[in-house]
Amino acid sequence: MDAIELARLYDFSGQTAVITGGTGTLGGEIACALVGCGANVAILDRNMDPAQHILELMEPRRNHAVAVRADVLDPESLRQAAKVILEKFGAVHSLVNAAGGNKPQATTGSNQSFFDLPPDALRWVFELNMLGTMYPCQVFGKIMADKGEGVILNISSMSALRPLTRVLAYSAAKAGVSNFTQWLAVHMAQTYSPQIRVNAIAPGFFLTQQNKFLLLDEKSGEMTARGKSIIEHTPMARFGRAEDLFGAILWLLSPASAFVTGVVVPVDGGFSAYGGV
Repeated sequence: MDAIELARLYDFSGQTAVITGGTGTLGGEIACALVGCGANVAILDRNMDPAQHILELMEPRRNHAVAVRADVLDPESLRQAAKVILEKFGAVHSLVNAAGGNKPQATTGSNQSFFDLPPDALRWVFELNMLGTMYPCQVFGKIMADKGEGVILNISSMSALRPLTRVLAYSAAKAGVSNFTQWLAVHMAQTYSPQIRVNAIAPGFFLTQQNKFLLLDEKSGEMTARGKSIIEHTPMARFGRAEDLFGAILWLLSPASAFVTGVVVPVDGGFSAYGGV
């Protein structure tokens, strides 16, 4: 395979990607990367306020993107969003489930023990991460099943591989996402088409709005004790940047990974490989 043929594997021209949580830190960066590679991109989120800024970052290919309001926990809103996307772009070729997160109320700490975590906070984290991945797969996976091809990429977490202290609900939910990814990969390939692939990435520690309160001191901006511990256990000695995800994401969405399904790829600076000594 020559250089031109290899480059074509990562040319997404004519392909339409749907990204849930598309106005978030990571989702927005993923959307911009895919548009830059020629894709049509549909950004889905409940919060449309940041959408305008993300669309502006896509210039001069802004006309290849659309922001659609949708709630990943409301299948009907996802079905309505799918109609809008199909009317604009005519097809859906890939789905990236970037919606997810944690919340302080579902996190243990000096002021909140495991025994006092409120049920509604635990339920919120489980539903957002677990059902918020399943429901989009039902709606957009059905479009792929009818067509007989497509790619689904879920976002798991390092905490799914090695449960982290304090974030018990998030860790358990992301472990569920990894398990569901493998289940769905087999189901789609055997029941509908082997041309439908389902994979996930497991990011290490990236600074996002959801985890800033755990890794950085809100007042000083300095790393918390937890943040320092993470860096000490990350061989590459830094937090991840959004662009660090692009290589794995583009590979898993492209024909370059045509024989890859049911895997969860760590993108973690070596965190999962380090035993602490």
